[in-house]
Amino acid sequence: MSATERTGFFELDAVTLESWCGARGMPKFAAKQLLDWVYGKGVVDIDRMTNLSKSQRDMLAHEMTFLQGNELHSLQATDGTRKLLLGWPKPGAGIALPVLGVATGRETECVMIPTEERRTACVSSQMGCPVGCKFCASGLEGVEGNLTAGHIVEQVWRLAQQPGTGRISNVVFMGMGEPLANASAVMSAIRTINAPWGMGISARKITISTVGLPAAIRKLCDFELPVTLALSLHAPNDELRRQIIPWAEYSTVAELLSACQEWFGKTGREITLEYILLGGFNDQREHAQELVRIARSIRANVNLIRYNEVDGLPFARPDDHDVLTFQNVLRDAGVNTHIRASRGRDIKAACGQLRHEAMKS
Repeated sequence: MSATERTGFFELDAVTLESWCGARGMPKFAAKQLLDWVYGKGVVDIDRMTNLSKSQRDMLAHEMTFLQGNELHSLQATDGTRKLLLGWPKPGAGIALPVLGVATGRETECVMIPTEERRTACVSSQMGCPVGCKFCASGLEGVEGNLTAGHIVEQVWRLAQQPGTGRISNVVFMGMGEPLANASAVMSAIRTINAPWGMGISARKITISTVGLPAAIRKLCDFELPVTLALSLHAPNDELRRQIIPWAEYSTVAELLSACQEWFGKTGREITLEYILLGGFNDQREHAQELVRIARSIRANVNLIRYNEVDGLPFARPDDHDVLTFQNVLRDAGVNTHIRASRGRDIKAACGQLRHEAMKS
C-alpha cells in the first residue's frame, strides 16, 4: 500500500474504526484496544501497543498513520500558556510532513490555556482564514484550505500530551479559520471530542466561535450536541463592523441577532458575544451603550477581549481605564460581562501571530 493510501486514525470514529479493523481481519475488540491506547493512554507509538499481535502491529504500521501533522514550533509563556505551530501535508502527499523552517501556508496554530479550574484547548478549523478581519493575523496570508475532522481532533490530542497539561476540560474553536465555513468537519470532530470513547469532553464545554453566518447558525441549531455558540461581534453597529470585518458586508447585525435568537429558541443555550476592544476605535462609552442594547435584545453574556497587538496592523491595545469603564457600562445595565484575561502575550499567543511570523521568515 502506498503512503497516500494510509488511513488517518483521527479521521475514524468508533464505528468506522471497527469496520476498518474488521476489513483487515482484526477482531472487533481490536478497535476498542486502539481507542484505549490513543485516547485513554495517549499512546500513538505502535510498538508500545503490546496487547496487539506482532502481525497486527505490522499491518497498522503499513496501513495507518496516527499523527498527520508535524509539530514545527512549541512555545510556552510565563503564565503556562502553550502554543503549537503544526504543519499539514498537502493532499496526496501521504506522510511527507512539512519541515521546520519551511513555511508553505499549510500551518495552523493551537493553544493550551491553563487556569486553576480548567485546561482549555483553542483549536483551528482552517489553514489561514478567509474572513480577513483587519485586526487579526490569521487572515493576513489568506486561506490555504480546510482542516479535516482528524486534523482538528489531533490538535486537541496533541495539546493534552504537552508536559504538565493533564486532562483537557474545555475546547474552543477560536483559533485560525471560520468554523462554520468548515462546519461538516468541525461537527464531526466535536462528536469525537465529546464521545466517551474519544476525548470525553462535555459538549457544554465546547464553544464554536463564528464571525457571523446567519444561515450556518440556523443549521447549527439542529446539531444534536448542546455546544456553546459565541458570536464574534467586535463592533456595536454595521458601519463600524464593516470597517474591521469584511464579511460584515454580507449580513447586518440585526440579521445576526435574529439567527442567534433562533438558536436560543431551539437550544435554550445562551449566546456569548465576543467583543475585542481596539484602542480608540470601538472601546468608548458610546460603543458600550450600543452594545447594551444588543445584549439585552437576546439572551446573551459578553466577553470583552483586550487586543493583542500584531506587527504591521494599525490597531492598539486599549487603555485599562477605558476597558473598565466599558465593562461597568454593561454591568450597570444588567448585562453579564467579563473581561477575558490576556494569556501568553510573551509568546505572541494571539490568533495567527506565530504562523504569520513563520510565513515572513
